[in-house]
Amino acid sequence: MKTAFFKEWLEQRRTHRLLLICVVFFVFGLASPLLAKFMPEIMKTVPGAEFIADIIPAPTLVDAVTQYLKNLTQFGLLLAVLVAMGMVSGEKDKGTAALVLAKPLSRTAFLLAKAAALALCFAIALLLAAVAGWYYTFLLFEPLPVGGWLAMNGLLWVYFGVYAALGLLASTLSRTPLTSGGLALGMIILLALVEIIPAAKDVLTGGLLAWAANLALGAGEPAWAALAVCLGVIAAALAACVLLFRRQEL
Repeated sequence: MKTAFFKEWLEQRRTHRLLLICVVFFVFGLASPLLAKFMPEIMKTVPGAEFIADIIPAPTLVDAVTQYLKNLTQFGLLLAVLVAMGMVSGEKDKGTAALVLAKPLSRTAFLLAKAAALALCFAIALLLAAVAGWYYTFLLFEPLPVGGWLAMNGLLWVYFGVYAALGLLASTLSRTPLTSGGLALGMIILLALVEIIPAAKDVLTGGLLAWAANLALGAGEPAWAALAVCLGVIAAALAACVLLFRRQEL
C-alpha cells in the first residue's frame, strides 16, 4: 500500500495535477474576498449596469465567506470529478493497470492508493486557499476566527471527497475516460436531483455547506447528520469501487 501510494503521489506531481489543483484553489481563495469587496465598483465600470451597483448593499464579512464558498465549490467540484474520473479507466484503457497488478499489489491497495493521493492533493490545495482567503478577508473586512475558518475548509474537503469518490466510482465502472466522464456526470445530476428534496438537502452536501459557512462566521447550529451522510457516501463509493474492481477482467 505504501509503495502504491508513493507511485500515485509521484504521478499526481509529474502529470501536474497537483499543481493545477493548487493554482486554481489558491487563485480563487485569494480572489473571493477581493470580488466580494469590489463588486459594486466593478459593476460601475460595466456600461448599462451602473444602476445595479447603486442598489447593491455595502459588502460585509458574510459576502466574503459566501463568495469563497461559492467559488471553491463550483470549480473544486469540477476538478474533483475531472481528475478522479480518469484515474482508473485511463490505466485500464492504456493497459498499465494490468502491468501494475501483475506485481504483488492487491486491487484494493491499487484503488485506495489513488483515493489517498487525490485526498492529499485537495488537502494541500485547500490549505493554500484557506491561507489566502483568510488573509485577504482580514485585510479587506475583519479577521475571522482561525479555528472556525479551518473547520469550514475541513468540511469543504469532505464535500470534494464526495464528488471525487463518485468520479472514482465512475472510473472504476468504465474502460475509457470518456465513458467514465459520462457516468460521473450522470451521478452528479442524480445527486443534484436528490438534493432538490428539502429534507435530503439538509443531510447531504447542502447541509454540509451551510454548516461550513456557519463555522466560519461563528454562528448557527452544527449539521452532524450531513457530515455523517457525506462520509457514508464516500465510504460506500470506495467500497463499491473495490468490490467491482475485484471482479473485473483487465
